[in-house]
Amino acid sequence: METDTMYLWEQTPGACEEIPKISIYVPENKISDMAIIVFAGGGYVNRSEHEGSRYAEFLAENGYTAFVVDYRVAPHRFPLPLLDARRAVRTVRYYAEKYGIDKNKIAVMGSSAGGHLPALLSTYFELIEFENIDEVDKEDFIPNYQILCYPVISLFGKEANFFSGKNLLGELLPEKCEELSPQLIVSSKTPPAFIWHTFADGIVNVKNSLMYAQSLKEYNIPTEMHIFPYGKHGLGLAQGEDETSKYVSVWSNLLLRWLKLIQNIG
Repeated sequence: METDTMYLWEQTPGACEEIPKISIYVPENKISDMAIIVFAGGGYVNRSEHEGSRYAEFLAENGYTAFVVDYRVAPHRFPLPLLDARRAVRTVRYYAEKYGIDKNKIAVMGSSAGGHLPALLSTYFELIEFENIDEVDKEDFIPNYQILCYPVISLFGKEANFFSGKNLLGELLPEKCEELSPQLIVSSKTPPAFIWHTFADGIVNVKNSLMYAQSLKEYNIPTEMHIFPYGKHGLGLAQGEDETSKYVSVWSNLLLRWLKLIQNIG
């Protein structure tokens, strides 16, 4: 497996010294021209390595080119994380030929708050500040597939994860929370989804995934979803030695089966 890094901009828009970047994981035995762009979770205040680089390593080990995005988190607020996410998809498409990628096989993947970003990419299509500045931005930001691992979806109501919402929106939380809750803005342009969650998740209520899947069904968006009865929040690849982790860990093999399926029928 080879790795590489590229920055999303030469100079970051949004008055920020931090330059968001992508780490690229190129498989030794490539089996697909699909790209999977990973957004690690962390409540929009940090980015967890086990939901970022570890996912990418797993995907590359199984023949898929993976990209991990260091998107901006708090104290940076919306729209900057979404701007970075859109730019990441556009960048991968712009350099598709270099990495042997099909522009029409772009999947976005994320866990927890990192799952909220792929869901937004798949549902929120309004123009945001600092877009359309160069050739890269001429590429489409809407992904072809979405992979959501115990995702934050709702930013309001009793099922919401207010910690993530507050870090993303700050004082705009009351004003923007419904507009940026993906279950309310699914459309016919939303791509197919793979979703998994645990029923026992005490940090992000499983109803987030259930509500989103219901909205996807209303638009007949093909969706595969797995709800495991036990397991804490933030399991990632679930590589612990306890019985619960061993049980939940099958999700990654289910994902690999799904990836093969959607390419064969696409």
